[in-house]
Amino acid sequence: MNRAAAAVTAPARGQVRDLMQHRLERALRERVRYRYVQPRVLREGGNFRIQSPCCSRNVDPSGGLIDIALLIPHEGGRWCLCARDHVNNTWVSRFQNEPLDVLLDALCIDTEREFWP
Repeated sequence: MNRAAAAVTAPARGQVRDLMQHRLERALRERVRYRYVQPRVLREGGNFRIQSPCCSRNVDPSGGLIDIALLIPHEGGRWCLCARDHVNNTWVSRFQNEPLDVLLDALCIDTEREFWP
């Protein structure tokens, strides 16, 4: 394949990230907790930060947007999923080196309320 053909068929880097962002947004629509709010997926370099209105008002009494999770890609299609420690204003790793589907299940089901406080 010549360079011109490769340039036409290879997706631009931004397009790949847009597809990943869409995939995350679609998965979040199927979550168990707080289904009536619309979380936001934000790109930060190669990472994805998820924000949501604070429905429980445990973190933000006014119900404003709070950070829910941070997804960090690793080599080989593996990911790290972090939860926000709102008291200390830091990210805490909850799952490391897992396939994205496993992490999305953990995030969307969240039986321990680690991500959706």
